[in-house]
Amino acid sequence: MVFEALRRWTRRVTIIRVDERSKANEKMDAIFDLAKQRGVPVSAVGREELDDRSLTGVHNGIIAEAEELPAYTVAGLISELYRKDQLPFFVLVDEVQYEHNLGAILRSALGAGVNGLIVPVRRGKGLTPVVQRVAMGAAESVPVIREGLSSALATLRREGVRVVGADMDGAPCWQVPMTGSLALVLGGEDKGLSPTLRDRCDAIVSVPLAGDLESLNVSVTAGILLFEKVRQDRGMGRGGQGG
Repeated sequence: MVFEALRRWTRRVTIIRVDERSKANEKMDAIFDLAKQRGVPVSAVGREELDDRSLTGVHNGIIAEAEELPAYTVAGLISELYRKDQLPFFVLVDEVQYEHNLGAILRSALGAGVNGLIVPVRRGKGLTPVVQRVAMGAAESVPVIREGLSSALATLRREGVRVVGADMDGAPCWQVPMTGSLALVLGGEDKGLSPTLRDRCDAIVSVPLAGDLESLNVSVTAGILLFEKVRQDRGMGRGGQGG
């Protein structure tokens, strides 16, 4: 995560603290080289100090302090994407309670080329330190927007973005067009997609399962559906519009 923050430089890293007993290795050398290039001071400290400063209880011998990530709105990010001639690709996640799930979704979102992850203002988890750690640097590239999902979907639909929800009774994902501009909507771990959000979707998709399984973990479902969209886009030519 420290390496990704330095490499992507979405926000300024102000200081890096490293365990004074750490042994040199390739990853640490890469971090130190980047820190030098960016003008970020590196301080060797005791393990106890790192333990005290860690917000998650896991630091692997290194901690960086940085400015806050840039804040976005859905409307603002869409306008920025259109100025760059990019098709919007968003993920909306409702009421995810487990930080590891949200972090894993964020990591998959980066790999699939998602432009933004939208979570509710009050329900579920936001961009906590644990989410950032599990995402392994993805938060440095994929904006996490806290906005009312109904309002966000209204904005997306006005801008011509197709909205596809995920639920167990949906059509097999490979049968539903997901090319071009897309917003993928996922429900929480226990409740699934709410009726309110479902009514705002243009289509409902599922991941058909064998072995008498009823459902998958929400982060696994997200990964499968995100890369099904990538597969469809590549089949149509990059960024192609499906029918």
